Amino acid sequence: MKVSDILQSKGNNVYSVKDDITVYEALKIMDEKNVGALLVMEDQRLKGIISERDYARKIVLKGKSSQETTVKEIMAEEVITVLPEDDIEKCMGLMSGRKIRHLPVMKDDKVVGVISITDVVTAIIESQKHTITQLENYISH
Repeated sequence: MKVSDILQSKGNNVYSVKDDITVYEALKIMDEKNVGALLVMEDQRLKGIISERDYARKIVLKGKSSQETTVKEIMAEEVITVLPEDDIEKCMGLMSGRKIRHLPVMKDDKVVGVISITDVVTAIIESQKHTITQLENYISH
């Protein structure tokens, strides 16, 4: 199964913010969109990513104010990305190895979607269910 298969089933909505808004404003958007991370974009160029984890570790634990801190101050600037043709095993390896939960999907230097650890795990489970069904059918016939 490929990244493009996940995007085909979940859609390729990309929620993003600019780096000059406050962390509080970004958190409100995450809540409205029911997502755990937002891409930080400028002129359709990926500049970074901000997640709930960034908020917890870089604002709450350091006693900063989310209403006074900008996204630029806490976003991750080194963003690990994948391609639509990458397989989900590669994504799982990246996510578990780097301890990240979101991967922007790039094609021709443009963001075409975002997949989460939940998307990848769900895809793996569905793939395994399909394999089990095929094996059961093979065995019973």
